[in-house]
Amino acid sequence: MARCEVCGNDYYASFEIRAGDAVHVFDSFECAITRMAPICEHCRCRIIGHGVEADGRYFCCAHCAKAEGAAGVRDNVSVGSAM
Repeated sequence: MARCEVCGNDYYASFEIRAGDAVHVFDSFECAITRMAPICEHCRCRIIGHGVEADGRYFCCAHCAKAEGAAGVRDNVSVGSAM
């Protein structure tokens, strides 16, 4: 068993995520997201999807990026998508 670095739970089904040279141990995706997901610089939500990068800053969507002054950004949209 390994101890989650966020909540401290010692869980038999913990897992590792490797990022660069670091190895992180978590017991749930919730804890992994809490530790590793970037935070939108406008609305402060955790970015767990693709998000938008503008001028070296991260946003959850084009709306938030534009609200912070980024120009020429758009969300990834497929023409004719059912979504």
